[in-house]
Amino acid sequence: MKLKPLNDRVVIEASKAEEKTAGGIVLPETAKEKPLTGKVVAVGPGKLNDDGSRTALDVKKGDKVLFGKYSGSDVEVDGKEYKIMRESEILGIVE
Repeated sequence: MKLKPLNDRVVIEASKAEEKTAGGIVLPETAKEKPLTGKVVAVGPGKLNDDGSRTALDVKKGDKVLFGKYSGSDVEVDGKEYKIMRESEILGIVE
């Protein structure tokens, strides 16, 4: 990947939107909801403290995470969609 996040930011590849409901009904493009989970593909070095040290991030590359509906910024790199957000915008790690 050619995208390296700075400070306490992470790059997330969002999961695909569901094509069908649990009952098997195919959803049209307009009815699909934005996915709220994704896989961390890159992490920054950590938040810079006042004394010059860095605080390590709790998430790491490969973690599956849950984030808010309107969290982060959408970017496109090499034809793939990613979200860049601060670690504080991540709601949790899915295990």
